[in-house]
Amino acid sequence: MELTLLGTGAPDGLPRHGCPCAACATAVGDEARAATALLIDGALLLDLTPGAAFAAARAGYSLVGVRQVLLSHPHAGPAVEFPAGLPAPGRVPDGRELSLISGHRVRAVALDSPGTGYEVAGPDGTRLLYLPPGGAPSGLSGPVAEPYDMVVLDVLGRPDALARLRAAGGVGPTTDIVAVHLDHTVPPGAELHRRLAAAGARTVPDGSTLIVGEYHEVPDLPRRTLVLGGARSGKSLEAERRLAAFPDVLYVATGGTRVGDREWAARIAAHRDRRPGSWRTAETCDLVPLLADDGAPLLIDCLALWLTDAMDSVGAWDDEKWTHGGERALHERVGRLVAAVRATERTVVAVSNEVGAGVVPATAAGRRFRDELGRLNAGFAGECEQVLLVVAGQALPLRG
Repeated sequence: MELTLLGTGAPDGLPRHGCPCAACATAVGDEARAATALLIDGALLLDLTPGAAFAAARAGYSLVGVRQVLLSHPHAGPAVEFPAGLPAPGRVPDGRELSLISGHRVRAVALDSPGTGYEVAGPDGTRLLYLPPGGAPSGLSGPVAEPYDMVVLDVLGRPDALARLRAAGGVGPTTDIVAVHLDHTVPPGAELHRRLAAAGARTVPDGSTLIVGEYHEVPDLPRRTLVLGGARSGKSLEAERRLAAFPDVLYVATGGTRVGDREWAARIAAHRDRRPGSWRTAETCDLVPLLADDGAPLLIDCLALWLTDAMDSVGAWDDEKWTHGGERALHERVGRLVAAVRATERTVVAVSNEVGAGVVPATAAGRRFRDELGRLNAGFAGECEQVLLVVAGQALPLRG
């Protein structure tokens, strides 16, 4: 089954007309995108968008052979001209199947938002799932019979849709995940492709033709990642993004609760509200057993608070206790954590503060914490396939 992407952008396209934002300003060349439309084997058109006939011609195709036009979502963008000779566009009721004379079978997939998803089976037996912008499958209570060969969806806008498909078995290790409906929420170019790779997805320029079921190298997802950054740099948000497209994540909060501290409670609530509802939370600093167990991916936030608890437990703030056993006990505890990271089979994303580049703390205890956090970060990073430094919301790869 051959798929030509006549467009890969959001309904308003990219750049948006009249938008002065930085993303729109840099969306030129291959990063400029028309509204998403899919041409399958020259016979089936999913979503009729402005300039579809011209887009097909630029890609070296004609719409003359199209036997069915299906719409997936209400179109609020520019007026769509209706090319002469095309069948009247329509939508298939949820759950219904449509057989085309070309040999394709189309099944309408119910969504949790206005619109319809389409599962397309080709004459060669390959299977494609297409979801409209902002849409995720609803009612995936049971497992999918087998993974799709290709999934085309709004990866950045609805990463939870990808997580649901992974949980149900609709997306497997060899599924080609193609991101469409791309908007100006993420800068085009390297940052766009970096974020998609973190979800195991890719995108291609408008006019690209893909073969459904053809092997394509899936982005290599690092199993262990450390995300560093200063205060309010966006490091926690970056870490959460890296697992948003995966199901059953265990969020490990090392900060615990602070009775009567309203500001701390507000911080915790903001983090909780930002996380997918399917994630579970564990409030603990006992990380070694979690790393030793098999199970869902771990998001550890953060190592600085883990270190604070560890230093509390060995009396590291007291010079006398630090000198007479406290330092050795802390280093042993850090060593056990680093060894557990090295041995873990779980996917791990950990967050930590980068404090070594700021003002030198005025107290001995402050300098001790800074030094030990630097050592912990270095040891943890040494066991990770990928290390990122987040500065002003921008993730800079240090490794991987």
